[in-house]
Amino acid sequence: MQPQITIRPAAEADFAAIARITRDSYLSAGYFDDAAHPYMVKIMDVAERAAQATIWVAERQGTVVGSVTLALAGEPYSDIAQQDELEFRMLVVDPAVQRSGAGKAMVDAILSYAKTLPGIRGVSLTTGKAWESAHGLYRKTGFQRVPHRDWFVPGTDTKLLVYRRDL
Repeated sequence: MQPQITIRPAAEADFAAIARITRDSYLSAGYFDDAAHPYMVKIMDVAERAAQATIWVAERQGTVVGSVTLALAGEPYSDIAQQDELEFRMLVVDPAVQRSGAGKAMVDAILSYAKTLPGIRGVSLTTGKAWESAHGLYRKTGFQRVPHRDWFVPGTDTKLLVYRRDL
């Protein structure tokens, strides 16, 4: 049995670990070829992201093993959230401990938190078309595809898939 996972707001002391885990998980999954990609550079600037969005970490025995960014409609890090949704983005787990429950613990915490927000009736997310392990996690936690909301990364032919779970 894995030691317990704690989900908590990120602190400045966590930013280096969040950047490393973000880089390692995106590169090991093959989402990008190198960390110099403009999107990678942007999401690895954790201080800038934290100034504009809520970031949580998953921690096991004092070590940060994952993170996720939360946004409401109209906030800088919201891509798809409608007025009644909490959106989460950049859910990452350190490749060294993937499939150990950290991703599910973060999703469960997001769902619990969303239920406490006035006017929020669902949680939404965007994921890559070929990101099968992520799709499995989302399906397992009750999310359903919303194909009519799929979208393309501006200026590319990269299609992103939208999932939503009603609360």
